[in-house]
Amino acid sequence: MDLQKHAQQPDTAPRSTDLRASDADRDRIADLLREALAEGRLTADEHAERVEGVLAAKTVGELEVFIQDLPAAHQRRAAPSSVPGRPTGGVFPVDPDDNVVAVFSAAARKGRWRTGRRIHAYAVFGSVEIDLSEALFDHQQVMIKAFSVFGSVEIRVPENVSLRGSGGGVLGAFEVDPQDSDDDDAPVVYVDGWAVLGSVEARPKRGKLVKDILDRVQRTVDRSMRKHLGH
Repeated sequence: MDLQKHAQQPDTAPRSTDLRASDADRDRIADLLREALAEGRLTADEHAERVEGVLAAKTVGELEVFIQDLPAAHQRRAAPSSVPGRPTGGVFPVDPDDNVVAVFSAAARKGRWRTGRRIHAYAVFGSVEIDLSEALFDHQQVMIKAFSVFGSVEIRVPENVSLRGSGGGVLGAFEVDPQDSDDDDAPVVYVDGWAVLGSVEARPKRGKLVKDILDRVQRTVDRSMRKHLGH
């Protein structure tokens, strides 16, 4: 009987479309509907009706129904482009744009702040927290060099950026949960360094999304329009 129950377990696993929808899932669908309205693919009434349905949806599958006839939905389902495992040569400056240092203390960078291209974090008998979940990304690639000696460095990134790691530990733990973003315009965060009798940890912060990707694209369009009209 135990073997029979075990064999039936894969069939009882929930499909991704049956999972409960999160606020981040609803925001993603609402953004696609907003883009469709701006492109003229939906009328104002159709947009309002679908947004109302999005707010009432309980599962991921129910959300997907509202975008299944939009091109953006099929683009999202396509295989994401390959994110390089190593940073592009020449992208990062030699000197850091920002230093976060904790020696027998605690230091943090979080909230709404602008990231540079290169950030150095040092935790010596202390703790450093770098939270990029609400940060403004002005660069496509961001390098974080983390060094922990009898301390800890904790890094959190939005769940719609790409994350890469290539550090190591000496009697310590260096852990990076890699992820690939579906958005080609999303930033790529690289974490490197060492943990000596300490820890370095980098993970996505679930439910947190980069909010300025579309804003950045819109600003670029606005600048192009102003330049064109100026001529």
